[in-house]
Amino acid sequence: MTFEQIVFYFFATVLLFAAGMVITIRNPVKAALSLVLAFFTAAGLWILLEAEFLAITLVLVYVGAVMVLFLFVIMMLDINLLRLREGFGEYLPIGGIVAVLLAIEMAIILGPRHFGLQRIAAPAGHPASYSNTKELGRVLYIDYVYPFEIAGFILLVAIIAAIALALRRRKDTKYQDPRRQVRVQRSDRVRLVKMPAEKKL
Repeated sequence: MTFEQIVFYFFATVLLFAAGMVITIRNPVKAALSLVLAFFTAAGLWILLEAEFLAITLVLVYVGAVMVLFLFVIMMLDINLLRLREGFGEYLPIGGIVAVLLAIEMAIILGPRHFGLQRIAAPAGHPASYSNTKELGRVLYIDYVYPFEIAGFILLVAIIAAIALALRRRKDTKYQDPRRQVRVQRSDRVRLVKMPAEKKL
C-alpha cells in the first residue's frame, strides 16, 4: 500500500466519522464543529485529487464564512437542548432504513463493477506548472459558457424574487420614511421651556 493510499484511507475514515457525528450529536454547536472537520477532511481529499482550487474554495467559503455564520446564529438563538433530545428514538428506525438503502444504492452504483481500476485507469500526474484554476476557468467560460450564464441568470432571478417576497408591506410593521427624517428641523423635535431655577415659597 502506497503512502497516498494510506493518506486517502485516513482522510476517508475521518470524513465518515465527522459526517456521522454531524447527524448523531444533539448539541448543535458540536454538530456544526463536526461539520467543519468534515469540510477540512473533504478539502484534503480534493488536494489528493489535484483539485487545489476547489479545496481552498471549500475551506474559505464554507468553513470561513458559512460555518462561522451558522455558529453565530446557533449561539445567538437560545435553543432548548432538552426539546432536541425529545423524540430522537421515534425517527431512528425510518432513518436507519433510509441510510441502509442509500448505502446499498451507492455500493451498487459506485462499486468496482462500474468505477473500479479495471474500468477506469488512475489519472496521470500533472507537472508542477499545471494550474487547475486555469483549466477550470477554461471549461466554465469556454466549453460551458452558455449553461454558466443561464445558471447565473436563474440565480439572479431567484435573488430578486426573494427580495420582492421579503419586502412586502405588512400592516403590523412600522416603517420609516428617510425623506421625512432628512427634512426634520430642530424645532420639530426640541421644545425649550423657560422656568425659574428656584421656586418662591
